[in-house]
Amino acid sequence: MIRIHQIKIKPEQKKDRQGRPESGLSKQERKILENKIRKTLRLKTEDVFTFEIVKRSIDARKKPDIFYSYTVDISGLKEREIMKRVKGNQADIVNPVSYRFPSSGIKEMEHRPVIIGAGPAGLFCAYMLALHGYRPLLLERGMDVEHRCKKVEEFWKTGRLDEECNVQFGEGGAGTFSDGKLNTLVKDKDGRNQEVLSVFVAAGAPESILYDGKPHIGTDILADVIKNMRNIILSHGGEIRFDTKVTDLCMEEGHIKAVIAEKREWKEGSAAKYTVKEKIETEIAVLAIGHSARDTFEMLYQRNIPMEAKSFAVGLRAEHPQALIDKSQYGWEKPGILPPASYKVTAQTAQGRGVYSFCMCPGGYVVDASSEEGRLAVNGMSYSRRNGKNANSAIIVSVTPEDYGSSHPLGGVEFQRRLEERAYQIGNGCIPVEYYGDFKRAVLEKKEDLVQKNGKHMEGQNVPQIKGKWQFGKVHAIMPDAINRAFIEGMEEFDRKIPGFAGENVILSGIESRTSSPVRIRRDEKGQSEIAGLYPCGEGAGYAGGIMSAAMDGIRIAEQIAKEYKAGNGSGE
Repeated sequence: MIRIHQIKIKPEQKKDRQGRPESGLSKQERKILENKIRKTLRLKTEDVFTFEIVKRSIDARKKPDIFYSYTVDISGLKEREIMKRVKGNQADIVNPVSYRFPSSGIKEMEHRPVIIGAGPAGLFCAYMLALHGYRPLLLERGMDVEHRCKKVEEFWKTGRLDEECNVQFGEGGAGTFSDGKLNTLVKDKDGRNQEVLSVFVAAGAPESILYDGKPHIGTDILADVIKNMRNIILSHGGEIRFDTKVTDLCMEEGHIKAVIAEKREWKEGSAAKYTVKEKIETEIAVLAIGHSARDTFEMLYQRNIPMEAKSFAVGLRAEHPQALIDKSQYGWEKPGILPPASYKVTAQTAQGRGVYSFCMCPGGYVVDASSEEGRLAVNGMSYSRRNGKNANSAIIVSVTPEDYGSSHPLGGVEFQRRLEERAYQIGNGCIPVEYYGDFKRAVLEKKEDLVQKNGKHMEGQNVPQIKGKWQFGKVHAIMPDAINRAFIEGMEEFDRKIPGFAGENVILSGIESRTSSPVRIRRDEKGQSEIAGLYPCGEGAGYAGGIMSAAMDGIRIAEQIAKEYKAGNGSGE
């Protein structure tokens, strides 16, 4: 197969039948690509070929003169003969990696595998096992995505929190209410990354995610994709139980034997209650619990499952007008034919802390992502069109177990809780908001009497775009002074790269405390804990950091199970 790099095409505005911007390839663009392939490879008129887009990225190095840069694979030609005609190094011969699920092992399963958690890791683990005949049982403490979306919208409007079904818990995991970014820094020599994208497309995601340099789905489309994945799991013999929380493990002689699950039942006119406790026998339990399952972490600690505190990062959401980011990245305030611009910024402080942007949401919203009463956490979210007025990103500062004030394996969890309690108190249960200029003066000059004046700035364009209740408050009082100062140092550094990034009226809100798991549940090279048959998996177990890496880890664990166990057996009860 011949691969050509850096084919440049001017972007054009494309709209679907409803008049909405479309991200796919138009017939005109496809024809331009075909002509450029012919020219690059010096093909004859009679040469017939097919091509597939491998990657499309935006080349803004000479802004505002901006191009799409394509990498394409060409099939149907006599490769070595054609390559003799090609000049330069724009084309080469490649052998792309195709994903392959391993052959089944020989060990008999007495019971079906149990997967705990329906976030990206658990969902993809269940999907792959179901597809290959293992009939998994997937247990999720929250609700299915349809009811979950209604529950979350109700919380944002009323402030009434369901601690079992919210932005963190429920089908799809925390990624369901995020930007839906599908890029990862994880190396992918086995093709799992592309397999995840292919599964998403098969479940209804736009085909462009297969080749976009910065693919994303958006929370509105992602909800439908998750529902379709669920139906595929069910159609292949899998089972999914919602409102079902695993509260204990049963082990004998170093092996998992069963999980204890409690089912929530809903009765009209009263709150849901755990009324049914069940012992589910299994020799395989996948811990895809997510980074916010603090009660589950505590249960695992009490059961002596080996774990340790790990470093992560905390910070604040920063909102800027999307036009400011577009101007910086594209050279245009209203790019029109280009998608809303994103950014990625990193810095190292004088004290050695890392400060960087995380979960950047072009045209997005800050959302109340709380999951515990009396504690408040935020996240960022965007819809597929990314057409909000503001861009937002978490600007986060690295923290280590030395910051937690404890050597306990769950010391990072308690550190998170302390920050979230402060955020809740400062905002009186609402998301606290503060302008960067006031934040900086309060931290560096100890001037804390400016918060009340913030309301005067609302006449300008920097108005928060937030899902959930919010109010002005002393955001500078949430984090320790050392982290605040590192945050400011990073913001000022980023302002030198993106003018206006540290502007007086940049909106800050907090606390962004759920960036990744503060815990790592140890596992060996086969993916198992010291307890045989127990597979820590995904972001909550400390082995991923986002939708893609968690999904890839879910596939990896499914592979490990398949290598050892035979498909098609197990009682299925």
